[in-house]
Amino acid sequence: MPDVNNEPTNKVRRRKLALLGLCAAVAVVAGIYGIGHLRSNPADAACRQAVETAARIAPLAHGEIAALAPARRPFRVPDLAFKDGAGHDRTLADWRGRTVLLNLWATWCVPCRREMPALDALQARLGGPKFQVVAVNIDTRDPEKPRAFLKQVGVTHLAYFTDESAEAFEALKTAGKAFGMPTTLIVDPKGCEIGDMAGPAEWASDDGIKLVSAAVANSQN
Repeated sequence: MPDVNNEPTNKVRRRKLALLGLCAAVAVVAGIYGIGHLRSNPADAACRQAVETAARIAPLAHGEIAALAPARRPFRVPDLAFKDGAGHDRTLADWRGRTVLLNLWATWCVPCRREMPALDALQARLGGPKFQVVAVNIDTRDPEKPRAFLKQVGVTHLAYFTDESAEAFEALKTAGKAFGMPTTLIVDPKGCEIGDMAGPAEWASDDGIKLVSAAVANSQN
């Protein structure tokens, strides 16, 4: 026969277990939102201007560059490390003071290969003291293959940068800013995200030129 004297005790235990389960669920949700908070680092006051710039250029994200996602929260882009064509160490911070279109690409990525001439043309059109396309190759095997590809397709205006470890991509992936190849971010002169795009785009199109020009102009204010 059941012990009726233990029923109140059993009820208390069940309530405690239910409460512990609820607390665990809340902790998980808080952890998830906490991670999101860290990724967007909204407390970074230096990046608020980049969000304002993103809002101003948002109406221009259409046509050939409709896939661009303007930044909605302040986000300081990690200071990614890679090497230049001479093998010297470089970081994204080397371009502080300029608006940067950061592009991660690889020769095994067909859309990346198709996009490179447009990036080269964008650099030829707008590159200078206020803007630069920084295209970082992340091939991890044959270091000569990307160089040969760029020469083959006639890319002449882009400086060559490489990250054979692909750590730059992993850093952006961890931050929730890279989901595939190619990955592109527009970064303001303070190193803050203005917008990001997953996939290729015709950056040298009228749509691309107008949006990038507006991003540069608004970032200098």
